[in-house]
Amino acid sequence: MDPEGLQLLLPSTTLAALANSWLQEDCPSLNFAALVTGSGPAQAALWAKSPGVLAGRPFFDAIFTQLNCQVSWFLPEGSKLVPVVKVAEVRGPAHHLLLGERVALNTLARCSGIASVAATAVEVARGTGWNGHVAGTRKTTPGFRLVEKYGLLIGGAASHRYDLGGLIMVKDNHVMAAGGVEKAVQRARQAADFALKVEVECSSLKEALQAAQAGADLVLLDNFKPEELHPTAAALKAKFPSVAVEASGGVTLGNLPLFCGTHIDVISLGMLTQAAPALDFSLKLFAEGATPVPHARRT
Repeated sequence: MDPEGLQLLLPSTTLAALANSWLQEDCPSLNFAALVTGSGPAQAALWAKSPGVLAGRPFFDAIFTQLNCQVSWFLPEGSKLVPVVKVAEVRGPAHHLLLGERVALNTLARCSGIASVAATAVEVARGTGWNGHVAGTRKTTPGFRLVEKYGLLIGGAASHRYDLGGLIMVKDNHVMAAGGVEKAVQRARQAADFALKVEVECSSLKEALQAAQAGADLVLLDNFKPEELHPTAAALKAKFPSVAVEASGGVTLGNLPLFCGTHIDVISLGMLTQAAPALDFSLKLFAEGATPVPHARRT
């Protein structure tokens, strides 16, 4: 999907509420630094200083909109960044530019980092000839999930369920509490009715067959080694060809190709959101006609 089109997924009211909450967190009381800068008109250049995928423009915009600043972008969402490159300019009162600086940079850097790792994971998976879904998980930062899920999408990965209401996932603890796989799936199916799918986490072929027999739409083969994963998935699909299979647990960019296979529909990686390094951006005020170029980060 076109990264520019994905911005339509983000309601303006939600963006405004998030931006306001982040700014409140960073400056809940007095902004003493505003007395240093004053409120005169100023302009700043946004520089990308590390390679990756640009993601998070709507959040960056929302933050500066709250501060009556205007952002002019030179690169579209989803662009491949080759440092050092000027990505945008921001104009507005000096004290407002600097009030939004760190919040906006944090958001853009984090979102772009996740998009970059997601794009790499998708590229690695496609390189094997596999055409399934590379997905994230619900292992996200509290209060920052929308940014991280959006970053996954910009990187070309699937976001997986956004929250508990998007899919009924029956995990090992649910099975234990319910008294077995069949009871757990039956209860989940009743709750799901026609509107939701049911996915069941399984640790063996026996559990997977039980889950499929009970009515699971998807089976999550969790923490399987690749040499165990593929024959298990094949045996499950042989009896229940319409049941989708997700592989998860211990998957990294390095071993991802080992999990790609004919009978695997989804591979989810918690590291896409948990371990993605933030990209390096800077926002530098400049005088008209004298824009400085920051040095790229040394590796």
